[in-house]
Amino acid sequence: MNRIRVQPDDFDPGLEIAQLGAQAGAVVSFVGLVRAENSGDRLISMTLEHFPGMTERELERIANEARARWELLGVTIVHRYGELKPSERIVLVVTAASHRRAAFEAAEYLMDYLKTSAPFWKQELRQSGAYWIEARSSDDDAAARWSKG
Repeated sequence: MNRIRVQPDDFDPGLEIAQLGAQAGAVVSFVGLVRAENSGDRLISMTLEHFPGMTERELERIANEARARWELLGVTIVHRYGELKPSERIVLVVTAASHRRAAFEAAEYLMDYLKTSAPFWKQELRQSGAYWIEARSSDDDAAARWSKG
């Protein structure tokens, strides 16, 4: 079972975990937050854009790919869009499996995908102005370990 949502509203991680993990031996969850940086160029907000319909289909595709690679009982991905402030929740990934290794690896796989290839466009508003954000090379390196071949 996959539960995929792209929404502007906040989510309840505990509720999402409880709904997915009732029959699992292992549940792994990751909650991503908008970084509240203390650098000299303070982050005011982050705005995420996406193409409705296309984004959900792509997240469903990658969840199915994770389920093909690992024996999972279910996957939940909740990703927010719109304007978010520092410390707000931005993403939730939950994987449920009979055993922990599959749940951990699948969650990492999904997060690496979300950081590098998911169809979201991010713009940070800082004190110095607005900037579009690209994936970092360290994120690309982390995602490369999942390549087949």
